Amino acid sequence: MPGSENVGGVMLVTKFRIGILGATGMVGQQFIRLLDGHPYFEVGHLFASDHSAGRRYGDVTRWSVSASIPESIGELTIESISEIPTDDIDILFSALPSDIAESVEEDAARAGILVFSNANSHRMKDNVPILVPEINSDHIRLVAQQPYGRGFIVTNSNCSTAGLVFGLYPLIPFGIEQVVVTTLQAVSGGGLKGVPAFDILGNVIPHIKNEEAKMETETKKILGQFTKNRIEPLKTDINATCTRVPVLNGHLESVSVTLKEEISIEEAVQQFTQFESGIMDLSLPTAPRTPIVLVDDEDGPQPNKHLLLPEDPLGMAIKIGRIRRKSKSLRFLLLVHNTIRGAAGASILNAEYAYAAGYLEGVSA
Repeated sequence: MPGSENVGGVMLVTKFRIGILGATGMVGQQFIRLLDGHPYFEVGHLFASDHSAGRRYGDVTRWSVSASIPESIGELTIESISEIPTDDIDILFSALPSDIAESVEEDAARAGILVFSNANSHRMKDNVPILVPEINSDHIRLVAQQPYGRGFIVTNSNCSTAGLVFGLYPLIPFGIEQVVVTTLQAVSGGGLKGVPAFDILGNVIPHIKNEEAKMETETKKILGQFTKNRIEPLKTDINATCTRVPVLNGHLESVSVTLKEEISIEEAVQQFTQFESGIMDLSLPTAPRTPIVLVDDEDGPQPNKHLLLPEDPLGMAIKIGRIRRKSKSLRFLLLVHNTIRGAAGASILNAEYAYAAGYLEGVSA
């Protein structure tokens, strides 16, 4: 546990004090749902726009990620992001839009708060990690180069990148020369008000602003090597095409990887199934037992069938299926839960890993 206190002979567990930026949106709601009853973290502050500030959370939020708002959360009063009580918060989880997030997150870090951000604003900065603990846990060392004193900023990746890196990382030993990926992305990735029903029903929108560039650059940084206090990006050619499809949750990705060495389907299956995360021994609450789950169905993975499975009830694992080979080209489909592994769940896992690795020492809990 984060900490404990002996009160009258009884050992009481103390938790890190949490604030959520952008709490009324889709990702903010997932933060709240996933943090309900969390053993390390306790939500005490919810932040949103000035339009919602001062009102009861349960009265203004269009709740959409589970049957009901956690009772204790529904009664909280929404606060303005311009008035963050920095002396009463240890960690901020940010689901802010990127155009707002940069200055708000930096101000919070300067005040000594540890910021775990889902926003794009800081991802490609040299001293900010895009952390995926199962893949690049050593990248967290970049926070030592940030100018915020005790505070720091850690980001998670774009929602589609979050799936792609798990499809590529096990193949690095075979030499990745080129990646071509086409995404079929769920409407929840655009937020509660992101894609008008009239535009998406019975339709496919073959463009998502800035998404392709994010996948191409973020993937190289995540899979890069930490060398001489900097990240040396993976040297490979990545080409992304991103589309929006009429699916509620779950981004499906068609991936073609050209390798330097030929690989059989059996070897590829072995690479995926035997992938071992270096953080599994830490027993982090949000970490999936098996980060990559292979789907045997000839028509899988599918969002409606495979997004949540008995071996992955939280939705943090990546599902891979339809593995095919042609010469040195390996083709497969992967499925990622965009608002969980691609957003809130990834950020929470980053904070859990930071705690386990000793990066939360010195905060009040």
